[in-house]
Amino acid sequence: MPRIPLMEMLKGYGGDVGVFAGFETIMSYGDPFSEHMAVRSDAALFDISHMGRILVEGSDAFELLDKLVPKDLGESKDKSMFGPTAFLNEKGGFKDDVMLYRFAEDRWLIVCNAINREKIYGWLGEWISRGGYRVSIKDITMDTAMLALQGPNSPRYLSRLWLGDAETLKPLEFLEDLETQFGRVKVISRSGWTGEDGFEIIASPSTASKILEEARSIGVKLAGLIARDSLRLEMGYVLYGEDIEEDVNPLEARYWVFTRGKGGCIGCEALREIGRRGVTRVRYMFRLKKGVRIIPRKGYRVLYEGEEIGYITSGAYSPYLERPIAMGYVRSSHALPGMSVDIEVRGRLYEAKILDYPLIKR
Repeated sequence: MPRIPLMEMLKGYGGDVGVFAGFETIMSYGDPFSEHMAVRSDAALFDISHMGRILVEGSDAFELLDKLVPKDLGESKDKSMFGPTAFLNEKGGFKDDVMLYRFAEDRWLIVCNAINREKIYGWLGEWISRGGYRVSIKDITMDTAMLALQGPNSPRYLSRLWLGDAETLKPLEFLEDLETQFGRVKVISRSGWTGEDGFEIIASPSTASKILEEARSIGVKLAGLIARDSLRLEMGYVLYGEDIEEDVNPLEARYWVFTRGKGGCIGCEALREIGRRGVTRVRYMFRLKKGVRIIPRKGYRVLYEGEEIGYITSGAYSPYLERPIAMGYVRSSHALPGMSVDIEVRGRLYEAKILDYPLIKR
């Protein structure tokens, strides 16, 4: 089983080891609630090296990616991230949701979900072969580490790390090949997955370890994937394998990873047809009452007056809201924010409200 490259270092800092998406990684540092709240009120640092990182280079790189993603790549700019967008199958379902980093028209970085890294690498290779594209691809996941500094005070901490002028970046902009006191940083972007301001850093494991050690020495709290999951749920961000899969399309997921009217891309015609006929299920959030001591899990039924109207895809306890929250799908006929419903947990019913995302305003 692969493991994140800084595993031994992070275990030494008190990291609890677990398995996520086939990787051994750090789940928490003993108190995921305080890690969560540090991100909301100050800042915390995650190791997200399990995320897939694939370089796409060549004279036909733009043409290839424009064929494979449903968002208009003509809107992309050099030194800016593009997305979120997705790779879709021919039926319009998600092969993965991704972020694209555009270095230049002929050079890109794809950051994808860990669970789909090999699938997406194979999907790219299949289309390069099928279309005769002059493109090379390289999976750099295991050769690099990826860190995420997240929280309202992350620019202040970043300035103390002396990582160039990264704190002046606008959202989704990035710097590349930055020479720092810690070594060369391949990419640093103003981005993240928590709903807070923040930065993501891709570098060699050696450089990343020095950045992490220095960040910790200036007071940045370390956080694991349990906090990352509850943070993303508060914002209504989907997780592949839980909330979206190959049989879920962007319209029913209400995940705007596409440009309406784009043609010639894989899944685009299917999306147009889905839009014409409408959807039967829609993704929404669920908020339970304070004091309830259960966590809604994938597959739990959502009921209204005894009638099953939906199901849960993922859930967690929200330290910020001090109650359980969840994400799932309800019949489009019952997609009514504010409506009270019941979630069935091992034969018992717990009242919840259907709400739109995000559950908290940032």
